Amino acid sequence: MGRILAIDFGLKRTGIAVTDPLQIIATGLTTVPTTEVLAFLEKYCREETVECFVVGLPLHPDGNPAQIAPQADAFAERLRKLFPKTPVIRQDERYTSNEAKRIILASGAKKQKRRDKALVDKVAAALILEQYMHENIWNG
Repeated sequence: MGRILAIDFGLKRTGIAVTDPLQIIATGLTTVPTTEVLAFLEKYCREETVECFVVGLPLHPDGNPAQIAPQADAFAERLRKLFPKTPVIRQDERYTSNEAKRIILASGAKKQKRRDKALVDKVAAALILEQYMHENIWNG
């Protein structure tokens, strides 16, 4: 069984989260400059078995695509071409950034840490992964 890797795609930074090899726990892994994310994933996948990629699907609360949706769609397509044997699944990411900020605030993080956008992206990726796991693994 391989890891599931989730991606919170952004124009500047991309948050990445992974499961443990048994797919029980979702953990924020890192945040990578978006220009470097495919190279990062190639290296990561040489070192770890990845069963599938879960890429956040940016939607407005009413379900319409968010402004960044075309870029996220293009990224998901590049991922499919780069890793043709690894499924790329899209997961609704509505509210994950706001929820990530709330979690960071609730953790008692100092003000400077709460302003760390890279941390928000990494936590948002973990939330995307948890949501996917809840819908497809834990209740599957």
